[in-house]
Amino acid sequence: MASCSTFTQLFLPNSPTPSFSKPRFKHIKATTTTSSLPLSDPLVLRIAETLEDSLTTTPLPSSSSLQKLRDTSSNSVLSLSWPSKKDEAFRFTDTSFIKTSQIKPVSTPSVKLPTDLAHTIFPKLVIIDGYIAGSERINELGSGVFVGSVNEIDCEVIKQRVFEFVSEFQDGDLFWSLNGIGTPDVSVVYVPKECRVEIPLHLMFYSSESEDVGSNVLPVSNPRVLVIVEEGGEIGIIEEYFGGDGKGCYWANSALEMFIGEGGKVTHSYIQRQGPNAAHTKWTVVRQETSSTYKLVEISTGGKLSRHNLHVQQVGGETITELSALHLCLHEQTQDLHSRLVLDHPRGTSQQLHKCIVAHSSGQAVFDGNIKVNRFAQQTNAGQMTRTLLLEPRATVNLKPNLQIIADDVKCSHGAAISDLGKELKDQLFYFLARGINAETCKKALIFSFGAEVIARLPDKSLRENTERH
Repeated sequence: MASCSTFTQLFLPNSPTPSFSKPRFKHIKATTTTSSLPLSDPLVLRIAETLEDSLTTTPLPSSSSLQKLRDTSSNSVLSLSWPSKKDEAFRFTDTSFIKTSQIKPVSTPSVKLPTDLAHTIFPKLVIIDGYIAGSERINELGSGVFVGSVNEIDCEVIKQRVFEFVSEFQDGDLFWSLNGIGTPDVSVVYVPKECRVEIPLHLMFYSSESEDVGSNVLPVSNPRVLVIVEEGGEIGIIEEYFGGDGKGCYWANSALEMFIGEGGKVTHSYIQRQGPNAAHTKWTVVRQETSSTYKLVEISTGGKLSRHNLHVQQVGGETITELSALHLCLHEQTQDLHSRLVLDHPRGTSQQLHKCIVAHSSGQAVFDGNIKVNRFAQQTNAGQMTRTLLLEPRATVNLKPNLQIIADDVKCSHGAAISDLGKELKDQLFYFLARGINAETCKKALIFSFGAEVIARLPDKSLRENTERH
């Protein structure tokens, strides 16, 4: 990737290397004089400029890590265009809802916590529109654990580790880069070596600003989190997204980077229940070292457009990865999960379960799951299963399970199933009806149990109960 100064020479001749306080995109033209370079997308540049201006007018303290993130993201966005259905990664995902809107970064975030964010039984960090708005009981997590803004880190060891990992991932798409440009802060979770945190940390994300349906204005926020768990460390992370009054339009463009050191363990619960007119784009990037464990349970029900890009890389042997997801489409919406798991070392284990219920004639589910077992990942045990329940005649699901095996001593499997209620649950319905239970009660129970397999994997009882009620 070219450096920031290289792009400065190409697009802004005789200008100094830009800093974040100076405009990067205002004077960049949509064409270049160097034929080997891709054309810059005017729409993308306009959005990037808008995000940049929103932070320039409200200057915030900027650590070296945040500056590095913004520089890297600004460089990468110059060669990216807005995704369309001609792009393989977005073949089934229509992003025109965002593209045709007037993107407006959130103004001053709300300082008043909404009622539904006020109570939780866990230590919590509240992030409103990308800004840290408050925290509770963080000191209960243990000695040496840091949770807070990247600008508040006063330990040189933690600063160095954050700088090492922030924006290390180079395979993100446009939304990943826009997040790096537009995020006002990076929330950092740091767990020191051999520290086992007994209670989960609850990260609560809220979008306070929205516009009326039909206004064509789409407020956007860019929350970002970096989690570093050192060798032998353990922690549970609950990541939960809410938004507005449930009626307005807004866009939450979120990103989370996670590093798990040797022997470390993270249980990650991701719950997305944005408003029905919202756009929710999300990146989760995880790097696992030797003998580490990562367990993700995802429950996604909200948003008009919800897209989760999940990238997990095992960079050490004897590593365990478990991914479970339940998507629910109750109205005219798209629920999209694109996952990629890369295994590079021996004796790795991975299991992925994806389930989806589409209960609206205009609802759509998308699953693109890629597991790649590379040459040196011998004696790997990898499995992938996706199952979808369609409850309306015109409900849609597009599945693309993909298992690439280059190693020759492995145990791998994958499968996919799509059914309606009659075909999938015919025998079970007969069992209930034969015992005097009416058909409507049977259907509700069977549909609930279809999704309950994933909900039951949430690590905390209270979290499971809240999710079941929702």
